[in-house]
Amino acid sequence: MSTPSTDDQPMFTRPGEATLTSRHVIPTGESLPDTAKQIVEDETILDGNARLNLATFVSTWMDDDAKQVYAASFDKNMIDKDEYPQTAAIEDNCWHMLANLWNAPDAEKSIGTSTIGSSEACMLGGLAFKRRWQQARRAAGKDTSTPNLVMSSAVQVCWEKFCNYFDVEPRYVPISAEHKTLDGHDLAKYVDENTIGVVAIMGVTYTGMYEPVAEIAAALDEIQKSTGLDVPIHVDGASGAMIAPFLQPDLIWDFRLERVHSISTSGHKYGLVYPGLGWVVWRDAQWLPDDLVFQVSYLGGEMPTFALNFSRPGAQVVLQYYLFLRLGFEGYRAVQQASQDVAKYLSAGIAKLDAFELWNDGSDIPVFAWSLTEGHTKNWTLYDLQDRLRMKGWLIPAYPMPADLETLTVQRIVVRNGLSMDLAAELLQAIETEVAYLDALGSPMPSDHPQSAFHH
Repeated sequence: MSTPSTDDQPMFTRPGEATLTSRHVIPTGESLPDTAKQIVEDETILDGNARLNLATFVSTWMDDDAKQVYAASFDKNMIDKDEYPQTAAIEDNCWHMLANLWNAPDAEKSIGTSTIGSSEACMLGGLAFKRRWQQARRAAGKDTSTPNLVMSSAVQVCWEKFCNYFDVEPRYVPISAEHKTLDGHDLAKYVDENTIGVVAIMGVTYTGMYEPVAEIAAALDEIQKSTGLDVPIHVDGASGAMIAPFLQPDLIWDFRLERVHSISTSGHKYGLVYPGLGWVVWRDAQWLPDDLVFQVSYLGGEMPTFALNFSRPGAQVVLQYYLFLRLGFEGYRAVQQASQDVAKYLSAGIAKLDAFELWNDGSDIPVFAWSLTEGHTKNWTLYDLQDRLRMKGWLIPAYPMPADLETLTVQRIVVRNGLSMDLAAELLQAIETEVAYLDALGSPMPSDHPQSAFHH
């Protein structure tokens, strides 16, 4: 009897599925496409369910039409503007749309770019600050060796990286129970002639709260009156820059404030695109120094570039354009409102539990955090609740707050497009169940309790 070909063998008896695969060395021989695909799929099912990941701000759901748009542009490199001129034009359209959304005085005089994410966008904003400060100092015959950047102690780690990578002193204004965000309080203690700028966050990573950009700008106005120092603001709008225009249109945080020179956002957060996209826009081209822009002769054409990365995906830029066209302003407003409705439903339910005290309720971006009520228990922590919820598939992180509040542990939920009200009700029930279970750990559990055998 002849031996069946590899193609005819049952899936999990074929070489690869039936043997150990190499982890750290490229295999010597080839595999069938189906074999390699099956191994990859088998290994990645060990990941958490992306839809139930309420730790990440990054989009985990797009509609089927978007997936087709994505697949049709996988092969386009954003940097090849001469080869893909229409994709380059789409990028230009998108950042102009954002300049208008953020109330630039004249969007045609603005300048912007797509980036891999808002971390790269933030670094470009910081570099523009540093370079302009250096140019002004040199023109005045002053020292340029000690630039500093002022920001909240709750700033996202990308700003720590910026200061580390580009030799800028970070000056952190601590948050507290009285001042939950950078709000202009005591700002004069941190700003001096070496300050290249101040970062204001529209949606603090730890809690989701907005920093009051208008109040920060007013504090800097007062500092300028008394010292003559004219300090610009970069708004890190990773999340909030795609929420506030739709849900809080009267909130003044954007280019309506003259002191705001640049704004960044994550297209892959509340821009609703899959991972790999950020944007940065300057209110006027004068705020992006010319010496940060490179004219590159590449693949048959001259092109300007001022991103930190070179080759990067064009597919996400095309996806952003698809969404701007597909949803429009009212569609974005509806999607963001639905996410906020879910966030407020969840925060209201958690606030009703004696075990918890809310830090905020999701009224800014659809993100909120809570801590354990003081004195509620000594038998468990939010880390225990995190582990219990993970057993049911929910990924909800617990972590310490930043410096000066590091003894306070909070838990945070990020509500994104794709977390329905029905799923939220299931989550709330899971939280209530696990809190009751953890509370019972410190006392005898009734023998008929469904988890009594496990408990004992």
